[in-house]
Amino acid sequence: MSTPIQQFFKEHGISEVEAVVPDMAGIARGKVMPAMKFAEDEGMRMPESIFLQTVTGDYPDDDRAINPSEIDIVLKADPKTTRVVPWAAEPTAQVIHDSYYSDGRPVTMAPRYVLRRILDLYAQKGWKPIVAPELEFYLVEPNIDADYPLKPPVGRSGRPEIGRQSYSIAAVNEFDPLFDDIYAFCEAQEIEIDTLIHEDGAAQMEINLIHGDAMSLADQVFMFKRTAREAAFRHKMYATFMAKPMAREPGSAMHIHQSIVDAKTGKNVFSDKDGNPTQLFFSHIAGLQKYLPQAMALFAPNVNSFRRIILRHLAPINTQWGYDNRTAGLRVPISNPDNRRVENRLAGADANPYLALAASLACGYLGMLEGLKPSEPVSGSAYDLPFNLPRSLEESVRLLRDCRTLIDTLGERFVLAYTAVKESEQDTFLQVISSWEREHLLLNV
Repeated sequence: MSTPIQQFFKEHGISEVEAVVPDMAGIARGKVMPAMKFAEDEGMRMPESIFLQTVTGDYPDDDRAINPSEIDIVLKADPKTTRVVPWAAEPTAQVIHDSYYSDGRPVTMAPRYVLRRILDLYAQKGWKPIVAPELEFYLVEPNIDADYPLKPPVGRSGRPEIGRQSYSIAAVNEFDPLFDDIYAFCEAQEIEIDTLIHEDGAAQMEINLIHGDAMSLADQVFMFKRTAREAAFRHKMYATFMAKPMAREPGSAMHIHQSIVDAKTGKNVFSDKDGNPTQLFFSHIAGLQKYLPQAMALFAPNVNSFRRIILRHLAPINTQWGYDNRTAGLRVPISNPDNRRVENRLAGADANPYLALAASLACGYLGMLEGLKPSEPVSGSAYDLPFNLPRSLEESVRLLRDCRTLIDTLGERFVLAYTAVKESEQDTFLQVISSWEREHLLLNV
């Protein structure tokens, strides 16, 4: 009898397979192989160090994070993630993998495992998280020289955007041919898009995904990023998920709507039988307030990420919360009791979706576990209240390494590996001298 993956290959005439695994940065690593060879084992072997590679392709020097033996791990295909690759020239499938050691133990620093670990904690309490990510990104002209700033691309009119066009239908229509491809690619991969809007920045877009299971949504965000980039290449553009790609434009976020339902009944535990908010709802918010600053390295994972988190640039600067208040880091949208949820607005679009969802749900879980109480909701501008988020990657990594509760919740091996990778990236960045430094310091200091 054929397996589900083999059946998929047969139904779609698949000749080639992209066997992928998301690394610490959310980059797709893996192998491309003939479908017949892949179907023999439905998996592959790769070095454990794929999870320790930095975004620049280097490795940290931290001996505690690196296994000197350079051992192989076993990557096993998750059949639920089998999809066609709609932009491929040959009939090609992609399959996301989970990671194990040769004795069957999971690789606990693998991002997909970290999210599964948090979902298991919820399951032990009889709870199931429901999430809905909103992902912002920019379309830009091709940029082959990194010394030059990014520019908005030319649309159907033959002109680039020079001003902000929030929610403009005409501005979206400028890129209709591109979005036709994105929609078609998403449909082929079962990426469930809810809405597409033009955001505040020049050629900045936002895609909203339909709410559902956290692992499924993390997979969809992972696939969507690659989909948008591939579609943009077809139209001689780049799609970028950098948190702050252009100096004078707003940053790009990944807002995370999250609620919790009873695993047996499907009822939202944030609302009681009379439709009122429950103590679990307020404790979830309080957990986010308490632990999000310590987990910030997972929501702002790059040195560029912190260029987005600045005052009055349409990004939160603290963990205040409020009802339908977009200036707060935590927004409670207006909804009926069944859909009561909280929106975490801290994460950048550059965050690894598995780790951002894991961290956001972990913080809320800890608040529910500890029975915490939140601050009073903010009705005015949260921008007028003090900053309580770390201001750099270096500070964020230190806070994560010092938070024993988050280390125990997310997994010590993971936190050790992740922080080693981020410290290495920070050190690499500090070796680069910027044009600002040459402009203002060269002859003045």
